[in-house]
Amino acid sequence: MRLLIIGALEGQLSEATKLAMAGGAKVAHAPSIEVALASLRAGHGADLLLVDVMADIPGLIAGLEGERFHVPVVACGTETNAAAAVNAIRAGAKEYIPLPPDAELIAAVIAAVARESSDFLFRDPAMARVVRLADQVAPSAASVLITGESGTGKEVMAKYLHTRSKRAGRAFISINCAAIPEALLESELFGHEKGAFTGAVARRIGKFEEASGGTLLLDEISEMDIRLQAKLLRAIQERVIDRIGGTRPVPVDIRIIATSNRNLADAVREGSFREDLLFRLNVVNLRLPPLRERPGDIVALAEHFVAKYAKANGLGNRVLSEAARAALLKAPWPGNVRELENTLHRAVLLAGGESIGPEAIAMPDGTGLTEVVQAASLVTQAAQAAQTVTRAMVGRTVAEVERDLILDTLDHVFGNRTHAANILGISIRTLRNKLNQYAEEGTSIPAPGEQRTTAA
Repeated sequence: MRLLIIGALEGQLSEATKLAMAGGAKVAHAPSIEVALASLRAGHGADLLLVDVMADIPGLIAGLEGERFHVPVVACGTETNAAAAVNAIRAGAKEYIPLPPDAELIAAVIAAVARESSDFLFRDPAMARVVRLADQVAPSAASVLITGESGTGKEVMAKYLHTRSKRAGRAFISINCAAIPEALLESELFGHEKGAFTGAVARRIGKFEEASGGTLLLDEISEMDIRLQAKLLRAIQERVIDRIGGTRPVPVDIRIIATSNRNLADAVREGSFREDLLFRLNVVNLRLPPLRERPGDIVALAEHFVAKYAKANGLGNRVLSEAARAALLKAPWPGNVRELENTLHRAVLLAGGESIGPEAIAMPDGTGLTEVVQAASLVTQAAQAAQTVTRAMVGRTVAEVERDLILDTLDHVFGNRTHAANILGISIRTLRNKLNQYAEEGTSIPAPGEQRTTAA
């Protein structure tokens, strides 16, 4: 845990920071927001910012977002600064801590941030197998590729690996390759020198250097431009990087973890992903199963989210009814854990009392959970029916299947040749020729206005 204190808080937080340092946190100080941002640019990362509530917190949040630094902010101030505290929270601060501080409270906030980053809740055997493999490979230096649908918890798994690795005491840096424009991603990864391009007003350390000694997560790596993949491959192989505008290579010592919600083997065949880079990244593959394949996790996760958001919103105890649990298990959850979390957060707020029933669990568009379950059941039934029809065709010739389709369609329209031809997408002449052929083979053909009474 790396803690950066901004503003005139050093003296007031001395006891709390001593407690944090005793717990293994690294604490640094910056007298102003400008100095803090310069420190982040220089690669001195932070996992949590403690900021004087009287500082320009909206400006700090804007600066962090503008330079793509993703760090939670906690404001600190005297209890009489109620308006400033409200403004800080509205600007984007995660918490507000009154001063003089309770050292135990500071330690609890730090622990909560650390725990939020590495918690991994599971109960299902399918997920347990993945976690066992993760525990085996975590202490190694091997690159790991984490795959799975969106919302399955790939970034959480990456943090889980880091906290159980030999690099756990060092930096964990993540970068979303899909969220950053192609023109900026190279600078984000490898850094740049002052004047390297228009807008490069100061040297900036890239994620590779910031993560040196620790772990670098390349999130959604399948979205990286193939031209940049060549430079990434060299960095992974040689353990050196070149800043944009730099004159000499910079050595780095990192472990690479990458994630993707796409099949990278398919991307290689399509020419959008380098095969040699895939080999480098895919030393170990952890495939996270979608929520529908790990039903044992659904109720456990749901209970966790209910407790979490009831506490976060200052509500009393909330529990899921048995009917709600049953409905949650039947829902398809295409958005996986992320969708489940958002749905339960909404349910906590909509529940009329302590018990959360199915009626309180709704989708963003207002659709009730019961309706979603019914729709999912209909889709499943349709898919099963289609599968049954498909299996019934196996072992039959195309001519036999075509004959039955034409005759069934003719039955459907009571022998009307014109309507049947339109439905089948063929000409009336072709249909008549087919019917003449079937009649010659001894098949009963319905007359106009009739249906078949016998079948060959």
